[in-house]
Amino acid sequence: MRQILVLAVIAITTPVVATPQIGINDLEVFPAEFKLQGERDARRLIVSAVSDGQQKFDVTSNAEFLPEDDVVTVDADGFIVPKKSGTTSITVRAHGITKTVPVEVTLGEPVAVDFRNEVNPIMSKIGCNQGTCHGSQKGQNGFKLSLRGYDALYDYRALIDDISGRRFNRSQPGQSLMLLKPTQGVPHEGGFLFDENSRYYKVIEQWIAEGCQFSEATNPVTELQVFPKKPLLHDAKGQQQLIVIAGYADGTSRDVTREAVFDTSSFEIATVSDSGLIKGVRRGEAAALVRYEGVYAAAPVTILGSREGYEWQPSTEYSYVDTLVNKKLQRMKLLPSELATDEEFLRRIYLDLAGVPPTVQQIRAFQNDKRDSKMKRQAKIDELLAGPEFVDHWTLKWSDLLLSNRKYLTEKGVWAFRNWIRKSVAENKPADEFAFELITANGSTFDNPAANYYRIAREPKIVMENMTQVFLGTRFNCNQCHDHPFEKWTQQQYFQLSAYFAAVGRRKGPSGDEIIFTSAKPQPVLHPSSGEAVAPEFPFTHEGMDKSITDSRKALGQWLTSDKNPYFAKSIVNRYWSYFHGRGIIDPVDDIRASNPPSNPELLNALTKDFIEHEFDLKYLVRTIVSTHTYQRSFRSNEWNEGDDVNFSHASARRLSAEQLYDSIIVATGAPRRLPGVPAGFRAAQLPDSSVQVSFLDMFGRPPRESPCECERSSDVSLGQTLNLVNGPTIAEAIIHPEGTVSQLLKAKATPEKMIEQIYMAALCRPPLPAEQARMQKYFAEVNNPDEAAQDLMWALINSPAFLFNR
Repeated sequence: MRQILVLAVIAITTPVVATPQIGINDLEVFPAEFKLQGERDARRLIVSAVSDGQQKFDVTSNAEFLPEDDVVTVDADGFIVPKKSGTTSITVRAHGITKTVPVEVTLGEPVAVDFRNEVNPIMSKIGCNQGTCHGSQKGQNGFKLSLRGYDALYDYRALIDDISGRRFNRSQPGQSLMLLKPTQGVPHEGGFLFDENSRYYKVIEQWIAEGCQFSEATNPVTELQVFPKKPLLHDAKGQQQLIVIAGYADGTSRDVTREAVFDTSSFEIATVSDSGLIKGVRRGEAAALVRYEGVYAAAPVTILGSREGYEWQPSTEYSYVDTLVNKKLQRMKLLPSELATDEEFLRRIYLDLAGVPPTVQQIRAFQNDKRDSKMKRQAKIDELLAGPEFVDHWTLKWSDLLLSNRKYLTEKGVWAFRNWIRKSVAENKPADEFAFELITANGSTFDNPAANYYRIAREPKIVMENMTQVFLGTRFNCNQCHDHPFEKWTQQQYFQLSAYFAAVGRRKGPSGDEIIFTSAKPQPVLHPSSGEAVAPEFPFTHEGMDKSITDSRKALGQWLTSDKNPYFAKSIVNRYWSYFHGRGIIDPVDDIRASNPPSNPELLNALTKDFIEHEFDLKYLVRTIVSTHTYQRSFRSNEWNEGDDVNFSHASARRLSAEQLYDSIIVATGAPRRLPGVPAGFRAAQLPDSSVQVSFLDMFGRPPRESPCECERSSDVSLGQTLNLVNGPTIAEAIIHPEGTVSQLLKAKATPEKMIEQIYMAALCRPPLPAEQARMQKYFAEVNNPDEAAQDLMWALINSPAFLFNR
């Protein structure tokens, strides 16, 4: 079925929405003044009522717009349109208050209708070039347009040259198929789209009458601006009109609200009409997504809902991160949670930085540190950043992302690659150097293990897809078969970027497992539509590019890792933030695009700037994030933030990863580590890849390392996991091990009170509460078997949410 978008013939009627019954003492009109240039230029105004409490409400639909004279008029859509050159004004009236808006009109000589900037946007708006219509991969009924009008010249030729130009009658434009079909003058599967009196009809009719010309002079859209920039609705019944201004390469601008295509990131929070009218659904945050001429923009929409009784309470701020987080919380009328307790912080920071919980001895040492809480927390952060467990934990994360797997690398290769990653983490190699070494790696996979990057993915396009997803946070694979459905990336750019990897030569080394990579003569990367070889070209340029570099991969590495690349540093910062908060500022972290805006753009920009200024120092980035009040907040919510899951007002409970869970069980039970295929004492986090068979790890979501997507590591809950926790061999054998915590307590003839305290400390990193101690002592007495009771207690604590989640 084709997409049928029915536009109103004369105007899009907006139902009048009553303004909240509060005192209105002023009006604000945007823009406060404007110019109209050309007979087809038009501008819309946004009118806001200002209450006694300085709250603003959109009253555009209730306002009257009264021209001073006949220089301009107001059409049925509410747009100000020119009639003749001159200076005039519009009187805006609403709620008994008036404002005057100056207008300057310059018509000049008539200008022919431009296909690229006027006709093509109309076809996008009414759906002609959508994926469900003529923009599909094979088109419809033998007629194909570029998806969403990305290629205006292709579309022009398709219209003019196809079926010998019979879509147009230049002497009688009204008899042209391009007008007869959308008006249902002849049968049209797309249905009725507009009638003969509509503005769209008149624009297309004039273009045909002028000879269906295509202007060779390019004046592309370079940016879109959406106003208001941050729409705020005070309740779920509110609404807000948007206007969209397109900026062009020659410095001019135009109101394109009527031709812009609107959508919403969450229809459960807010809807956006074809005319750009936002309507609230319920409290929350969404984004109004706007597309015009292949350029995207987004306006974050906030719907506050009822917040009666809310009052902002100043919260401690350790750094600019807390300031920017709190600024957003205040806007959303949220209150942050208090700091986590020292015990909660200690367990959280160990799991996040080292991948394992602290031992009882480490907990007691932290408790006995008499420095103030902030100082000793910072000291613990620095200690963990310098420890070997930190290196192992982050080696595991990067090994996942880079798909280190003996399936591709052989056993010797996977150890070499894993050890290169580990050495890079241990050295705190800057992120730009780390990525550059991977992209430009040549030589033996044993002598230069970074070259294994090209052994994992052999096709240029697969290497490119992995690179963009990991280092740019962008899913470039979406535009392999067609232009990207949600972004500006095109199919052509997919193959142009892939072509940078076409010059990777490979040959076998002296050892059967060794591969030697070189810079070789490029193998052609063919575009599937034309069958022609595609030359390397970047999908975007930036000021930091060094155009003197001739080697294709070095040029690519320099382009990728430059501090001027708008994606590289941002994607790393966003990904690392997600590791500590359970979600990115942009989420998912590998889907950065204009139509998936950040929840706190100021925070992301500030962190990115700081990361670049500190020369891509990853340890500095980690320290910056975990040293904040935001990171150290309690997971316990209050009445003002209990529904918040995107603004970081409290800590989020995160289920332990497979390796964290396994290693935490070993730490809690005190059993020795004996994993197959590796030396005794190896932690699960130290395993080179998922080919080391440990069914417990696979059951709890260890990734097979076949995709760089973070989603490959599963956190789903299954019946098998539950049964394994309740009665599985991994936990059972660890609890009853003769060298374990329970056995050692029995050998030491510890009292029930001491055993209970020690087991709580080992499993939950805190002593039992008085009520818990009393209840457990009663249970020990009832069982009358210390061994059995202690084992039962360890089982119960390991199965508790407090153990299974990092909070």
